[in-house]
Amino acid sequence: MGIGASVFLLALGAILAFAVEYSLNGLDINVVGFILMVAGAIGLLMTTLVFGRRDTAGGGVVTEERVVRDRGL
Repeated sequence: MGIGASVFLLALGAILAFAVEYSLNGLDINVVGFILMVAGAIGLLMTTLVFGRRDTAGGGVVTEERVVRDRGL
């Protein structure tokens, strides 16, 4: 799950948990919203950990040194 999908789940869950006042038989919309928010938060955390480790695994910085010599041409 990427960052976009995680943020989408967080937003959708917040809308269902806090803004929707609708009830269905046998289904609590607020609980579904909280479950989606938790899933989005876990997905965002896991995505951040995976991408964070990938970016810094090689030391984080690539340097290259070049020697330029003037031959007087």
